[in-house]
Amino acid sequence: MNWSDEGIILSVRPHGETAAVVELFTRGIGRHLGLVHGGRGRRLRPVLQTGNHVDAQWKGRLSEHLGQFKLELRRGYAASVMSERTALAGLSTMCELTRLLPERDPHANLFEVFLFVLGFMDDASVWPSLMVRWELALLQELGFGLDLKACASSGDNDNLIYVSPRTGRAVSASAGEPYKDRLLALPQFLVSGGAVATRADISAGFALTGHFLQTRVLHPIERDLPEVRARLLGYLEKAF
Repeated sequence: MNWSDEGIILSVRPHGETAAVVELFTRGIGRHLGLVHGGRGRRLRPVLQTGNHVDAQWKGRLSEHLGQFKLELRRGYAASVMSERTALAGLSTMCELTRLLPERDPHANLFEVFLFVLGFMDDASVWPSLMVRWELALLQELGFGLDLKACASSGDNDNLIYVSPRTGRAVSASAGEPYKDRLLALPQFLVSGGAVATRADISAGFALTGHFLQTRVLHPIERDLPEVRARLLGYLEKAF
């Protein structure tokens, strides 16, 4: 059997002397592995870089087999961020976190958001806030979406500035005042689409998504957030 799709390269590992096993996040198939013959050669090495957007053809005798990929580069995002350590750490973090998705389970919406963020990786004033939104979308796809539209206590949608670390629901300023030391900050750019993300907002946004990724997704499987994500936050802090 065979299929064709577009995908984002998540990881590449050597196989034998000249081949490579490539992991893609595809639009229609989801996360999928395949063998690339000659993947370690000079011609394909620039293509097989984490974060690159490619056209893929997969062929295998049975669907459960590893199969073989033929890949053609659409856009080389890896090369565009290679000299910028913060953007490179951001791209690597998204690739690592995408691997939390089940294999061969399509998530077309998350794929679209991923591509959208990649398109702004050369603009440091934009992509960090977009990446926070991507992490929220990842939580949604994993079944742990947050409810940031109305206060969990009153049902109102005014002055939402907190998130409950237990329920993942927004809390208004008045309802959260007695418990504010135990609540997470809700950045306003996540509430209002037109709000500008400040440096404090971006830090609060990553703290918010990081909390739920760790407690809801990773802790139950006895794993931690990727080390590259911590490195990313350190780079952002220094830049700020």
